[in-house]
Order: sequence, then structure tokens, then C-alpha cells
Amino acid sequence: MFIAMNRFKVLKDSVKEFENAWFARESYLHELPGFLCFHLLKGPEREDHILYLSHTMWRSHADFEGWTKSEAFRKAHARAGDSKPTTLGHPEFEGFHVLQEVSSDGTVKRIVAEEHRHAGGSSGHQ
Repeated sequence: MFIAMNRFKVLKDSVKEFENAWFARESYLHELPGFLCFHLLKGPEREDHILYLSHTMWRSHADFEGWTKSEAFRKAHARAGDSKPTTLGHPEFEGFHVLQEVSSDGTVKRIVAEEHRHAGGSSGHQ
């Protein structure tokens, strides 16, 4: 499982515009193989901004990569930046491989992380 997150530092006077842009957009995520769920999160307020996160869960890193290279991704992001800026700078991307999952029924799963291949095909093991 892979979790993709983008951190947005939203200007305080642009909160409604930022939220409405997300609520009104077509995401196309549900059309992609491996998509599990999406959350738009509102976080703490700082002196000059409010932190928001987009949080998307994928079956695998490969599925996430497929999304970023898809026509659906291009369509979903086609209007980004069309209006006045609502954030301080660009979003900050963070990607995470899930190692453990604890379910509400108490089930604990250890998840084997996908291996990353370095340029040249070596994983550092001989």
C-alpha cells in the first residue's frame, strides 16, 4: 500500500476559494486501478496560513505512478493555477509505503514494502 500526500499552506483569506476549488473539481481517481480512497484534510492554523493535506491511498506505488502518468491526472490538474494564488508557494509532496496496518477489529498486518530499484537496476544487495 502507498499513501501520497500533498501539503498546502493556504492563505487565511483564501480558505473558501481553496476548499471550493477542491469540492467542485472532477478527480477521476475512481477510474484508476489501485485507487483506494482520498481525503482532503484541514490542519492547524499558523500565523500566515492554514495547513491542508490531500491524502490518497493506493494499492501500490506502481498504481500511484500510473495515476501521475495518466490522462485522468492531466484532466484533474488542468485548471490548477488558473485563478489567483490561494497558497504560499507550491504544494509539498510526501509519499509513504505502508509497513503496518491495525484494523478496528484488532487485526494487525505487517506489510512488505515494495523495493525501490536504483538507476542501473541494483538494489544495493549482492
